[in-house]
Amino acid sequence: MTDREERRARRRERREANEALAGEALAHQPVAGAAVEGRLDPAERLGDIDAWNLRAEGGWLRFDARLEAEPRGYLRPLAGGDILADAPGPLLAILGLGGARRAGFNAGPPQFRYNVLAPADHIGSVGLEGTDTALRTGGLQNLRHRSREALIADHLLRGRYHARRGLPLFLTRVETDDAASVHALGKGPAFANFLIALDNLVDAAARLGRRPRVLAVTIGFGQEDLTSDSDTFANDFRALMDKITGQMRDRGLLPPVFLVDAESGLPGRADHPSVAALHRLAWSAGGHRLILSAPAGQDRFGRLTEAGRFHMAELDAHALCAIDAGEAWFCPLLLLAEYAGQQIRVTLRALSDLVIDPGDLHPARTAAGLRLTGGQGDCTILGVRIARDDPRALILDCSAPPQGHRLHLDCLPDPGDESVQAGGGAIRDSWTAPGANGRPLYRWALPADLPLNRATPHCIREAKE
Repeated sequence: MTDREERRARRRERREANEALAGEALAHQPVAGAAVEGRLDPAERLGDIDAWNLRAEGGWLRFDARLEAEPRGYLRPLAGGDILADAPGPLLAILGLGGARRAGFNAGPPQFRYNVLAPADHIGSVGLEGTDTALRTGGLQNLRHRSREALIADHLLRGRYHARRGLPLFLTRVETDDAASVHALGKGPAFANFLIALDNLVDAAARLGRRPRVLAVTIGFGQEDLTSDSDTFANDFRALMDKITGQMRDRGLLPPVFLVDAESGLPGRADHPSVAALHRLAWSAGGHRLILSAPAGQDRFGRLTEAGRFHMAELDAHALCAIDAGEAWFCPLLLLAEYAGQQIRVTLRALSDLVIDPGDLHPARTAAGLRLTGGQGDCTILGVRIARDDPRALILDCSAPPQGHRLHLDCLPDPGDESVQAGGGAIRDSWTAPGANGRPLYRWALPADLPLNRATPHCIREAKE
Protein backbone atom coordinates (compact mmCIF):
# COMPACT_ATOMS: atom_id res chain seq x y z
CA MET A 1 0.00 0.00 0.00
CA THR A 2 1.38 3.41 -0.97
CA ASP A 3 1.69 6.32 1.47
CA ARG A 4 -1.22 8.06 -0.23
CA GLU A 5 -3.42 4.96 0.05
CA GLU A 6 -2.49 4.63 3.73
CA ARG A 7 -3.46 8.24 4.35
CA ARG A 8 -6.76 7.70 2.56
CA ALA A 9 -7.41 4.58 4.62
CA ARG A 10 -6.73 6.43 7.86
CA ARG A 11 -9.01 9.25 6.79
CA ARG A 12 -11.74 6.70 5.91
CA GLU A 13 -11.35 5.05 9.32
CA ARG A 14 -11.61 8.39 11.11
CA ARG A 15 -14.67 9.33 9.09
CA GLU A 16 -16.39 6.00 9.80
CA ALA A 17 -15.54 6.29 13.50
CA ASN A 18 -16.94 9.80 13.69
CA GLU A 19 -20.06 8.76 11.79
CA ALA A 20 -20.53 5.86 14.23
CA LEU A 21 -20.21 8.20 17.20
CA ALA A 22 -22.64 10.64 15.63
CA GLY A 23 -25.11 7.81 14.94
CA GLU A 24 -24.85 6.62 18.54
CA ALA A 25 -25.51 10.13 19.79
CA LEU A 26 -28.53 10.40 17.50
CA ALA A 27 -29.89 7.09 18.81
CA HIS A 28 -29.76 8.48 22.34
CA GLN A 29 -31.32 11.82 21.40
CA PRO A 30 -34.02 12.45 23.98
CA VAL A 31 -36.19 14.79 21.95
CA ALA A 32 -36.83 14.43 18.26
CA GLY A 33 -35.35 17.25 16.26
CA ALA A 34 -33.09 18.47 19.08
CA ALA A 35 -29.55 19.51 18.12
CA VAL A 36 -26.89 16.86 18.44
CA GLU A 37 -23.62 18.15 19.89
CA GLY A 38 -20.72 17.72 17.50
CA ARG A 39 -22.84 16.82 14.45
CA LEU A 40 -23.47 19.62 12.00
CA ASP A 41 -24.41 19.97 8.36
CA PRO A 42 -21.40 21.17 6.31
CA ALA A 43 -23.67 22.70 3.67
CA GLU A 44 -25.38 24.91 6.24
CA ARG A 45 -22.22 25.93 8.08
CA LEU A 46 -19.54 25.98 5.38
CA GLY A 47 -21.33 26.46 2.08
CA ASP A 48 -20.95 24.44 -1.10
CA ILE A 49 -17.55 22.84 -0.54
CA ASP A 50 -16.51 19.19 -0.46
CA ALA A 51 -16.40 18.86 3.33
CA TRP A 52 -17.31 16.16 5.83
CA ASN A 53 -16.78 15.13 9.44
CA LEU A 54 -17.88 18.57 10.67
CA ARG A 55 -17.92 19.07 14.42
CA ALA A 56 -17.86 21.94 16.88
CA GLU A 57 -14.97 21.99 19.35
CA GLY A 58 -14.52 24.96 21.63
CA GLY A 59 -14.83 28.09 19.55
CA TRP A 60 -14.00 26.29 16.30
CA LEU A 61 -15.63 24.29 13.55
CA ARG A 62 -13.32 21.43 12.61
CA PHE A 63 -13.84 19.38 9.47
CA ASP A 64 -12.18 17.41 6.72
CA ALA A 65 -12.38 18.74 3.18
CA ARG A 66 -10.93 18.56 -0.30
CA LEU A 67 -9.97 22.20 -0.82
CA GLU A 68 -6.48 21.49 -2.16
CA ALA A 69 -4.84 18.65 -4.06
CA GLU A 70 -5.34 16.19 -1.20
CA PRO A 71 -8.04 16.03 1.46
CA ARG A 72 -6.98 17.23 4.90
CA GLY A 73 -8.27 18.80 8.11
CA TYR A 74 -9.39 22.42 8.41
CA LEU A 75 -10.95 24.72 10.94
CA ARG A 76 -12.97 27.92 10.99
CA PRO A 77 -14.10 30.11 13.88
CA LEU A 78 -17.63 29.37 15.05
CA ALA A 79 -18.34 33.07 14.94
CA GLY A 80 -17.34 33.18 11.26
CA GLY A 81 -14.16 33.99 9.39
CA ASP A 82 -11.69 32.45 6.97
CA ILE A 83 -10.91 28.75 6.73
CA LEU A 84 -7.51 27.75 8.12
CA ALA A 85 -5.50 24.55 7.91
CA ASP A 86 -5.84 22.38 11.02
CA ALA A 87 -2.06 22.31 11.34
CA PRO A 88 0.32 20.79 13.89
CA GLY A 89 2.81 22.52 16.15
CA PRO A 90 3.18 26.15 17.23
CA LEU A 91 1.80 29.15 15.40
CA LEU A 92 4.88 30.44 13.58
CA ALA A 93 5.45 34.01 12.48
CA ILE A 94 7.67 35.69 9.93
CA LEU A 95 7.44 39.42 10.53
CA GLY A 96 9.10 42.32 8.78
CA LEU A 97 10.07 45.92 9.36
CA GLY A 98 11.54 48.40 6.91
CA GLY A 99 11.44 51.40 4.64
CA ALA A 100 9.27 52.08 1.64
CA ARG A 101 11.16 49.70 -0.67
CA ARG A 102 10.11 46.77 1.53
CA ALA A 103 6.39 47.34 0.96
CA GLY A 104 6.36 45.46 -2.35
CA PHE A 105 4.46 42.21 -2.91
CA ASN A 106 3.77 39.52 -5.48
CA ALA A 107 0.21 39.24 -6.76
CA GLY A 108 -1.91 36.21 -5.98
CA PRO A 109 -2.38 33.96 -2.95
CA PRO A 110 0.26 31.58 -1.55
CA GLN A 111 0.46 28.01 -2.76
CA PHE A 112 -0.37 26.94 0.81
CA ARG A 113 -3.16 29.45 1.12
CA TYR A 114 -4.72 27.96 4.25
CA ASN A 115 -1.38 27.86 6.09
CA VAL A 116 0.13 31.24 5.20
CA LEU A 117 -1.98 33.88 6.88
CA ALA A 118 -2.15 37.44 8.18
CA PRO A 119 -3.89 39.09 11.15
CA ALA A 120 -7.65 39.40 10.59
CA ASP A 121 -7.65 43.14 9.94
CA HIS A 122 -8.32 43.00 6.18
CA ILE A 123 -4.87 44.43 5.41
CA GLY A 124 -2.99 41.33 4.29
CA SER A 125 0.68 40.52 4.64
CA VAL A 126 1.85 44.04 3.68
CA GLY A 127 0.90 46.36 6.51
CA LEU A 128 -0.34 49.92 6.69
CA GLU A 129 2.89 51.53 5.42
CA GLY A 130 2.87 54.04 8.27
CA THR A 131 -0.51 55.51 7.33
CA ASP A 132 -2.55 54.33 10.33
CA THR A 133 -2.49 52.24 13.51
CA ALA A 134 -2.94 48.50 13.08
CA LEU A 135 -5.91 46.69 14.63
CA ARG A 136 -5.41 44.45 17.65
CA THR A 137 -6.97 41.09 16.77
CA GLY A 138 -6.57 37.42 17.58
CA GLY A 139 -8.10 36.34 14.27
CA LEU A 140 -6.32 35.08 11.16
CA GLN A 141 -7.11 35.66 7.50
CA ASN A 142 -6.15 34.21 4.13
CA LEU A 143 -3.93 36.25 1.80
CA ARG A 144 -4.70 37.75 -1.59
CA HIS A 145 -1.08 38.75 -2.19
CA ARG A 146 2.37 37.67 -0.97
CA SER A 147 4.90 39.85 0.78
CA ARG A 148 8.52 38.72 1.07
CA GLU A 149 7.57 37.22 4.45
CA ALA A 150 4.64 35.27 2.98
CA LEU A 151 6.85 34.00 0.16
CA ILE A 152 9.41 32.73 2.70
CA ALA A 153 6.66 30.85 4.55
CA ASP A 154 5.37 29.39 1.29
CA HIS A 155 8.86 28.17 0.32
CA LEU A 156 9.34 26.60 3.77
CA LEU A 157 6.02 24.79 3.49
CA ARG A 158 6.82 23.57 -0.01
CA GLY A 159 10.02 21.98 1.24
CA ARG A 160 8.25 20.40 4.20
CA TYR A 161 5.47 19.09 1.95
CA HIS A 162 7.91 17.30 -0.35
CA ALA A 163 9.73 15.91 2.71
CA ARG A 164 6.38 14.64 4.11
CA ARG A 165 6.76 16.72 7.25
CA GLY A 166 4.17 18.67 9.21
CA LEU A 167 2.75 21.83 7.64
CA PRO A 168 2.38 24.46 10.38
CA LEU A 169 0.47 27.74 10.31
CA PHE A 170 2.36 30.96 9.60
CA LEU A 171 1.34 34.50 10.49
CA THR A 172 3.04 36.98 8.16
CA ARG A 173 3.15 40.77 8.18
CA VAL A 174 5.62 43.50 7.21
CA GLU A 175 5.28 47.05 8.49
CA THR A 176 6.99 49.97 6.74
CA ASP A 177 7.13 53.75 6.89
CA ASP A 178 9.12 56.67 5.48
CA ALA A 179 11.70 56.91 8.29
CA ALA A 180 14.85 58.83 7.31
CA SER A 181 17.22 56.88 9.59
CA VAL A 182 17.52 53.53 11.35
CA HIS A 183 17.05 55.34 14.65
CA ALA A 184 13.78 56.87 13.41
CA LEU A 185 12.60 53.48 12.12
CA GLY A 186 12.77 52.12 15.67
CA LYS A 187 10.55 54.93 16.97
CA GLY A 188 8.04 55.43 14.16
CA PRO A 189 4.60 54.12 13.14
CA ALA A 190 6.01 51.03 11.44
CA PHE A 191 7.65 49.87 14.66
CA ALA A 192 4.46 50.57 16.65
CA ASN A 193 2.47 48.44 14.21
CA PHE A 194 5.19 45.78 14.31
CA LEU A 195 4.60 45.49 18.07
CA ILE A 196 0.86 45.13 17.43
CA ALA A 197 1.70 42.28 15.04
CA LEU A 198 3.60 40.61 17.90
CA ASP A 199 0.55 41.04 20.14
CA ASN A 200 -1.71 39.64 17.45
CA LEU A 201 0.56 36.59 17.15
CA VAL A 202 0.32 35.94 20.89
CA ASP A 203 -3.47 36.44 20.85
CA ALA A 204 -3.99 34.23 17.79
CA ALA A 205 -1.86 31.45 19.27
CA ALA A 206 -3.84 31.57 22.53
CA ARG A 207 -7.09 31.39 20.58
CA LEU A 208 -5.83 28.32 18.73
CA GLY A 209 -4.44 26.75 21.90
CA ARG A 210 -0.94 26.82 20.41
CA ARG A 211 2.46 28.16 21.40
CA PRO A 212 3.59 31.29 19.49
CA ARG A 213 7.03 31.42 17.92
CA VAL A 214 8.64 34.11 15.77
CA LEU A 215 10.73 32.18 13.30
CA ALA A 216 12.31 35.22 11.67
CA VAL A 217 12.20 39.00 11.49
CA THR A 218 13.17 40.66 8.22
CA ILE A 219 14.60 44.18 8.25
CA GLY A 220 14.73 46.06 4.96
CA PHE A 221 16.45 49.40 5.44
CA GLY A 222 19.59 50.82 3.87
CA GLN A 223 19.56 53.53 1.22
CA GLU A 224 16.51 55.01 2.96
CA ASP A 225 18.80 56.35 5.68
CA LEU A 226 19.53 59.97 4.78
CA THR A 227 21.37 61.14 7.89
CA SER A 228 23.65 58.44 9.35
CA ASP A 229 27.30 57.78 8.71
CA SER A 230 28.55 54.19 8.57
CA ASP A 231 29.33 53.87 12.29
CA THR A 232 26.02 55.42 13.36
CA PHE A 233 24.08 53.20 10.99
CA ALA A 234 25.73 50.03 12.32
CA ASN A 235 25.27 51.04 15.97
CA ASP A 236 21.62 52.01 15.46
CA PHE A 237 20.94 48.78 13.55
CA ARG A 238 22.28 46.74 16.48
CA ALA A 239 20.16 48.83 18.85
CA LEU A 240 17.09 48.16 16.70
CA MET A 241 17.70 44.39 16.89
CA ASP A 242 18.18 44.75 20.66
CA LYS A 243 14.88 46.60 20.91
CA ILE A 244 12.99 44.00 18.86
CA THR A 245 14.46 41.16 20.91
CA GLY A 246 13.56 42.93 24.16
CA GLN A 247 9.96 43.49 23.07
CA MET A 248 9.68 39.84 22.12
CA ARG A 249 11.14 38.76 25.45
CA ASP A 250 8.51 40.89 27.23
CA ARG A 251 5.86 38.84 25.41
CA GLY A 252 7.43 35.50 26.28
CA LEU A 253 8.86 35.00 22.78
CA LEU A 254 12.30 33.63 21.99
CA PRO A 255 14.79 35.75 20.02
CA PRO A 256 14.36 35.45 16.24
CA VAL A 257 16.67 35.01 13.31
CA PHE A 258 17.10 38.38 11.59
CA LEU A 259 17.04 38.25 7.79
CA VAL A 260 18.55 41.27 6.05
CA ASP A 261 19.52 42.03 2.46
CA ALA A 262 22.98 43.53 2.23
CA GLU A 263 22.69 46.99 0.75
CA SER A 264 23.39 46.92 -2.97
CA GLY A 265 23.87 50.59 -3.64
CA LEU A 266 22.20 52.47 -6.45
CA PRO A 267 23.57 53.95 -9.68
CA GLY A 268 25.46 57.04 -8.59
CA ARG A 269 25.11 56.07 -4.89
CA ALA A 270 27.11 52.84 -4.62
CA ASP A 271 29.11 54.24 -1.69
CA HIS A 272 26.15 54.85 0.61
CA PRO A 273 27.20 54.46 4.31
CA SER A 274 24.81 51.51 4.74
CA VAL A 275 26.95 49.38 2.38
CA ALA A 276 29.96 49.44 4.71
CA ALA A 277 27.76 49.33 7.83
CA LEU A 278 25.92 46.16 6.80
CA HIS A 279 29.22 44.59 5.73
CA ARG A 280 30.49 45.23 9.27
CA LEU A 281 27.29 43.84 10.82
CA ALA A 282 27.76 40.59 8.88
CA TRP A 283 30.66 39.70 11.20
CA SER A 284 29.76 41.83 14.23
CA ALA A 285 26.02 41.58 14.86
CA GLY A 286 26.09 42.20 18.60
CA GLY A 287 25.16 38.66 19.60
CA HIS A 288 22.13 38.40 17.32
CA ARG A 289 21.49 35.66 14.80
CA LEU A 290 21.80 37.80 11.68
CA ILE A 291 21.75 36.41 8.14
CA LEU A 292 22.65 38.78 5.32
CA SER A 293 22.15 37.90 1.67
CA ALA A 294 23.46 39.63 -1.43
CA PRO A 295 20.47 41.14 -3.22
CA ALA A 296 19.48 40.03 -6.70
CA GLY A 297 16.68 40.93 -9.07
CA GLN A 298 16.41 44.65 -8.34
CA ASP A 299 15.45 47.53 -10.57
CA ARG A 300 17.65 50.62 -10.83
CA PHE A 301 15.87 52.14 -7.83
CA GLY A 302 16.92 49.24 -5.61
CA ARG A 303 13.46 47.70 -5.42
CA LEU A 304 13.05 43.96 -5.78
CA THR A 305 11.14 42.82 -8.83
CA GLU A 306 8.51 40.11 -8.41
CA ALA A 307 10.99 37.52 -9.71
CA GLY A 308 13.70 38.91 -7.43
CA ARG A 309 11.42 38.84 -4.39
CA PHE A 310 10.47 35.21 -5.11
CA HIS A 311 14.14 34.27 -5.58
CA MET A 312 15.39 36.01 -2.43
CA ALA A 313 12.58 34.52 -0.33
CA GLU A 314 13.61 31.05 -1.47
CA LEU A 315 17.21 31.74 -0.41
CA ASP A 316 15.90 32.97 2.97
CA ALA A 317 14.00 29.70 3.37
CA HIS A 318 17.18 27.68 2.77
CA ALA A 319 18.98 29.78 5.39
CA LEU A 320 16.24 29.21 7.97
CA CYS A 321 16.20 25.45 7.31
CA ALA A 322 19.98 25.29 7.79
CA ILE A 323 19.82 27.22 11.07
CA ASP A 324 16.91 25.11 12.31
CA ALA A 325 19.04 22.01 11.63
CA GLY A 326 21.94 23.47 13.64
CA GLU A 327 24.05 24.13 10.55
CA ALA A 328 26.06 27.24 9.71
CA TRP A 329 24.78 29.55 7.00
CA PHE A 330 26.29 32.74 5.64
CA CYS A 331 27.25 34.25 2.31
CA PRO A 332 30.94 34.79 1.46
CA LEU A 333 32.30 37.90 3.17
CA LEU A 334 35.41 39.90 2.29
CA LEU A 335 37.47 40.26 5.49
CA LEU A 336 40.96 41.49 4.63
CA ALA A 337 42.60 43.12 1.61
CA GLU A 338 46.43 43.34 1.49
CA TYR A 339 48.61 44.65 -1.31
CA ALA A 340 52.21 44.52 -2.40
CA GLY A 341 53.41 45.81 -5.74
CA GLN A 342 50.64 45.50 -8.30
CA GLN A 343 48.81 42.64 -6.60
CA ILE A 344 46.08 42.56 -3.96
CA ARG A 345 45.24 39.47 -1.91
CA VAL A 346 41.69 39.33 -0.51
CA THR A 347 40.80 36.87 2.26
CA LEU A 348 37.15 35.85 2.58
CA ARG A 349 35.06 34.03 5.12
CA ALA A 350 33.11 31.35 3.26
CA LEU A 351 31.44 28.01 3.97
CA SER A 352 32.90 26.38 0.85
CA ASP A 353 35.43 27.07 -1.88
CA LEU A 354 35.00 30.21 -3.94
CA VAL A 355 33.76 30.35 -7.51
CA ILE A 356 34.15 33.21 -9.98
CA ASP A 357 31.05 32.52 -12.01
CA PRO A 358 31.71 32.81 -15.76
CA GLY A 359 28.00 32.64 -16.48
CA ASP A 360 27.19 35.27 -13.88
CA LEU A 361 23.66 36.62 -14.08
CA HIS A 362 24.89 39.94 -12.70
CA PRO A 363 26.65 42.61 -14.80
CA ALA A 364 30.01 42.24 -13.07
CA ARG A 365 32.35 42.60 -16.09
CA THR A 366 36.02 41.62 -15.94
CA ALA A 367 36.68 42.64 -12.31
CA ALA A 368 33.95 40.31 -10.94
CA GLY A 369 32.20 43.27 -9.33
CA LEU A 370 35.33 44.58 -7.57
CA ARG A 371 36.58 48.15 -7.92
CA LEU A 372 39.07 50.53 -6.32
CA THR A 373 38.22 54.04 -5.12
CA GLY A 374 40.12 57.00 -3.70
CA GLY A 375 43.88 56.95 -3.43
CA GLN A 376 46.55 58.54 -5.56
CA GLY A 377 47.20 57.80 -9.18
CA ASP A 378 45.28 55.72 -11.69
CA CYS A 379 44.96 52.12 -10.48
CA THR A 380 42.42 49.70 -11.92
CA ILE A 381 41.81 45.97 -11.50
CA LEU A 382 42.90 44.05 -14.59
CA GLY A 383 41.96 40.54 -13.49
CA VAL A 384 40.64 38.46 -10.62
CA ARG A 385 41.43 34.82 -9.84
CA ILE A 386 41.19 32.38 -6.94
CA ALA A 387 44.46 31.94 -5.06
CA ARG A 388 46.19 28.63 -5.80
CA ASP A 389 47.16 28.13 -2.15
CA ASP A 390 43.78 29.07 -0.61
CA PRO A 391 40.44 28.35 -2.34
CA ARG A 392 38.81 31.01 -0.15
CA ALA A 393 41.10 33.86 -1.15
CA LEU A 394 41.35 36.03 -4.28
CA ILE A 395 44.31 37.50 -6.13
CA LEU A 396 43.74 40.79 -7.94
CA ASP A 397 46.16 41.99 -10.62
CA CYS A 398 46.25 45.79 -10.93
CA SER A 399 47.46 48.25 -13.53
CA ALA A 400 49.69 50.03 -10.98
CA PRO A 401 50.57 49.76 -7.27
CA PRO A 402 47.61 50.92 -5.12
CA GLN A 403 48.26 54.06 -3.11
CA GLY A 404 45.68 54.78 -0.44
CA HIS A 405 42.82 53.12 -2.32
CA ARG A 406 39.84 51.27 -0.88
CA LEU A 407 38.43 48.02 -2.25
CA HIS A 408 34.72 47.63 -2.95
CA LEU A 409 32.68 44.62 -3.97
CA ASP A 410 29.64 46.20 -5.56
CA CYS A 411 26.28 45.11 -6.74
CA LEU A 412 26.79 47.74 -9.44
CA PRO A 413 29.79 47.51 -11.77
CA ASP A 414 29.58 51.18 -12.69
CA PRO A 415 27.89 53.49 -10.17
CA GLY A 416 27.45 56.15 -12.82
CA ASP A 417 25.62 53.96 -15.32
CA GLU A 418 21.89 54.33 -14.68
CA SER A 419 21.04 51.83 -17.42
CA VAL A 420 22.47 48.96 -15.36
CA GLN A 421 20.12 46.77 -13.38
CA ALA A 422 21.28 46.28 -9.82
CA GLY A 423 22.77 42.87 -9.30
CA GLY A 424 25.81 41.41 -7.56
CA GLY A 425 29.40 40.54 -8.24
CA ALA A 426 30.48 37.30 -9.87
CA ILE A 427 31.97 35.87 -6.66
CA ARG A 428 30.15 33.14 -4.75
CA ASP A 429 30.87 29.91 -2.91
CA SER A 430 30.26 26.46 -4.36
CA TRP A 431 26.87 25.85 -2.69
CA THR A 432 23.93 25.70 -5.04
CA ALA A 433 20.36 24.46 -5.06
CA PRO A 434 17.67 24.27 -7.75
CA GLY A 435 15.19 27.12 -7.60
CA ALA A 436 11.43 26.61 -7.77
CA ASN A 437 11.23 28.80 -10.88
CA GLY A 438 14.12 27.05 -12.63
CA ARG A 439 16.75 29.64 -11.67
CA PRO A 440 19.55 28.12 -9.55
CA LEU A 441 20.19 29.50 -6.08
CA TYR A 442 23.67 30.63 -5.03
CA ARG A 443 25.28 32.29 -2.03
CA TRP A 444 26.78 35.40 -3.63
CA ALA A 445 29.51 37.33 -1.82
CA LEU A 446 28.19 40.29 0.15
CA PRO A 447 28.90 43.86 -0.95
CA ALA A 448 31.97 45.21 0.84
CA ASP A 449 33.99 48.34 1.50
CA LEU A 450 37.51 47.58 2.79
CA PRO A 451 40.73 49.53 3.30
CA LEU A 452 43.85 48.22 1.59
CA ASN A 453 46.64 47.23 3.98
CA ARG A 454 50.26 47.23 2.90
CA ALA A 455 51.90 43.81 3.13
CA THR A 456 55.30 42.35 2.34
CA PRO A 457 55.51 40.59 -1.05
CA HIS A 458 55.82 37.13 0.50
CA CYS A 459 52.40 37.61 2.17
CA ILE A 460 50.76 38.24 -1.19
CA ARG A 461 52.67 35.73 -3.30
CA GLU A 462 50.79 32.48 -3.90
CA ALA A 463 52.33 29.21 -2.77
CA LYS A 464 53.42 26.99 -5.60
CA GLU A 465 51.08 24.24 -6.61
